[in-house]
Amino acid sequence: MSDPYGDSRPIGRRPLGAVPSRRGVLGAIGLGAAPGTSGGGRAFAQGADSCTGSGPRRRVERDDVPHARTWMSWPSRKSVWGRQLAGVQGDIALIAATIARFEPVIMCAPDDYSVRQARRMCGPAVTVTDEIATDDLWMRDIAPVFRRDGRGGRDAVGLNFNGWGKKQTHRYDAEAASCVAAWARLPFSRADFVGEGGSVETDGDGTVMATESSLVNKNRNRQMSRDEIEAEVLRVYGADTMIWVPGIKGKDITDDHIDVTSRFVRPGVVMVQLPPADREDVWARDAREQFAILSRATDARGRRIQVIRVDGPDTVRSRDPKFVDSYLNFHVVNGGVIAAQFGDHARDEAARRTLSAAYPGREVVQLDVDRLMSGGGGIHCSTMQEPLP
Repeated sequence: MSDPYGDSRPIGRRPLGAVPSRRGVLGAIGLGAAPGTSGGGRAFAQGADSCTGSGPRRRVERDDVPHARTWMSWPSRKSVWGRQLAGVQGDIALIAATIARFEPVIMCAPDDYSVRQARRMCGPAVTVTDEIATDDLWMRDIAPVFRRDGRGGRDAVGLNFNGWGKKQTHRYDAEAASCVAAWARLPFSRADFVGEGGSVETDGDGTVMATESSLVNKNRNRQMSRDEIEAEVLRVYGADTMIWVPGIKGKDITDDHIDVTSRFVRPGVVMVQLPPADREDVWARDAREQFAILSRATDARGRRIQVIRVDGPDTVRSRDPKFVDSYLNFHVVNGGVIAAQFGDHARDEAARRTLSAAYPGREVVQLDVDRLMSGGGGIHCSTMQEPLP
């Protein structure tokens, strides 16, 4: 995702000079939240919350449970992407068509022209709908998180997306969570905090992790303490233990989402991507700090967390300072793992082997999606899985 501050979040690269942001233009023309959405307090429109009461506990499960489908959003706005739009559309189409080899894909497009374009570029295996309008492509952050109760019951919870702290237009994106839930015919409620799907990682077994910089931030949760945010994240996700890492505020649009650097593989096991040894920028220090904290942490079951190290690429094809060279921003699908490659053959292959070992029995497909990664996000950021009942 692009950076309104002119800096970005490279994992395996030194930052280049500051450049104008594609998203800075949107803030300047005053495109913001839809009427009635929150900008950082706690006054959210509440629905019935199905994790309260006497019914079975609902839980957001980890990414590798069986999926009903993957949700995506078609990039359509030149006001957001400028001259990058065509290349980013090509990458999103490639991701969607690849995922469709493994499971159904629903692509949301905002108008008739975008629907026709998405259908042509994605191919017949991808279902494209104009029933859910969006501003941008980052479905991980605008979609609801889906929960299951272990008895076939499901619901969806919106995290009150506010444009990553009012940094980008989100008139339609702010309503996407409720619209997706309605399309899927699932009960919907809203959390009591502002966040994004990429800001919280869960093992589906009682443990979640996040950066303080993203959630404990006045641009999202001005009136809440860290303890209050933690309690609400645990309630929504059906978890018992929260692992915090500090993160970095104000250097990228997400304020350092954890899903670029650290990911749960299964209960008790995480992956962390580390930069080359000679890097000492803020992102390199952040990755090493996440590795150190998670290596000392225990989960909700009292297990010492096992940390799998993934080395970022030494070289990449892109020279864009917003480029995100993260192998860990992958998307797990039914029977597969969809990840990025960067043209560093040795590191690309090492990452592929690590993912194959972490997800045995799944095909690891590595894609060149450099145009998307130059926008500050990746494959995981552009997708959201909906679990089977």
